[in-house]
Amino acid sequence: MRWWIAAALLALWGAGPVEAARVFVVHSYGAGHVCGQPQHDGLVRALEDEGFVPGRNLEVGVFYMETKRRYTTPEAVARRGKEALAALRAFRPDVVVTLDDNAFRTVGAALVGTELPVVFSGVNTPLDRLNRTMRFFATRSRPGANVTGVYEKLHFVDAVRTHCRLVPDTARVVFLGDRSPTGEAIRAQVLQELADEVLPVPLELHVVETWEAYQELVRRLNRSAERLVLYPAALRLPGADGKTRTAAEILPWTARESRHPSIPINVGFLRAGLFGGASVDFAAMGAQAGRMVARILRGAPAGEIPLEEAERIRLVFNLARARDLGIRIPEDVLLAADEVIGWEEARKP
Repeated sequence: MRWWIAAALLALWGAGPVEAARVFVVHSYGAGHVCGQPQHDGLVRALEDEGFVPGRNLEVGVFYMETKRRYTTPEAVARRGKEALAALRAFRPDVVVTLDDNAFRTVGAALVGTELPVVFSGVNTPLDRLNRTMRFFATRSRPGANVTGVYEKLHFVDAVRTHCRLVPDTARVVFLGDRSPTGEAIRAQVLQELADEVLPVPLELHVVETWEAYQELVRRLNRSAERLVLYPAALRLPGADGKTRTAAEILPWTARESRHPSIPINVGFLRAGLFGGASVDFAAMGAQAGRMVARILRGAPAGEIPLEEAERIRLVFNLARARDLGIRIPEDVLLAADEVIGWEEARKP
């Protein structure tokens, strides 16, 4: 029995505790991942703000697909999706939440058209493209089926414009991508944004196949006499030694080896050593999804809740990296920023 029906009946009968709402969250990646964990935390905080408190009237189940490092082949991702489906069916949720692309492409796709509401967050693949195969919405304002959610708009053009205002002699922006599903989705989204908006500087777009090719590209860019800004979106690269490098290794290496500033996709990338600028606010995106979940738990059909784009960007800076690059960020910009790493150290006499 759905928890809100039970609540209504118990209110009429005046008996017993209310059955807790049950939400099952499927992460594409692992516990603590720089993309998934902030979304999860934002989701839970939003539910608490809406009156659904874990341990009181809310139970939250979690499944980590681990598709960034451990289960990386298409076959392994599909198998993990089936394992997640088995886990959520055993949990018997009222709402399923998927975080990032792999969870939605496997678990979300399998649940389209069922009675179980699904809310996605962090999907990078353009929704119209996904809808051609998944058929999960009729219109964005009224999806119509059992699925709604929040598209991870990167605000790439805004990020580049912000950087160029801070560093006016920037000659071009260089996109560094890979062939992973997430990397391909990010590239598609960037190109989609550029269909409607114009960058203040030219774009140089690269997609690399291997860790060695990525290293060579960054070193070649170092030889450019122009001021560049990098947009690192290569998150999974196989190496000649048989090891796969993920963002946890790629981004710190980029910060150490590149002589150019890099715009972080999110705050986790900033903490890996990148320069900063306008980035996706993953916690705020998770909170948007959380408010959708709360509406569904109160009885709203998922198909009646409009699809949304991630609304908020965060202005973030790493002052140690700025100092290494010789870039001075005006104090009024730092005071307006959402997060500044190294602020206290920078203000010491």
